[in-house]
Amino acid sequence: MTNTIKQMEPVQLIQQQLDAYNSKNIKAWLSCYHPDAVQLDFHGTVLASGHDEMQRRISLRFSEPDLHAKLLSRMVMGEWVIDHEVIQRNFPEGSGQVEMLCSYQVKQGLIVKALFQLGEPVLF
Repeated sequence: MTNTIKQMEPVQLIQQQLDAYNSKNIKAWLSCYHPDAVQLDFHGTVLASGHDEMQRRISLRFSEPDLHAKLLSRMVMGEWVIDHEVIQRNFPEGSGQVEMLCSYQVKQGLIVKALFQLGEPVLF
């Protein structure tokens, strides 16, 4: 018997994840990640592991009223999708933006690993 459910292509999944991020829809955002997915910085430090930790982490981010990610460029190589974004944020010092590199590994239609590198925040 063949699987009749078509898995989303990695680029479509990452766009769905970005759209959920910008609409601050935690349920839709988490649905893009494998339940055991891990988020790390580019040095390998674990930021969150699994849906519970990711939900706690993103809930804080989604509480920022001005939060919005603008996609500058996207590269795709097999199961990896790398986004270059500018994120509008509400920092403790005030409103601003920060550049970010986001590298997502997609397996079997879900994000299994996400790596993030932040630039220097710029206040408005």
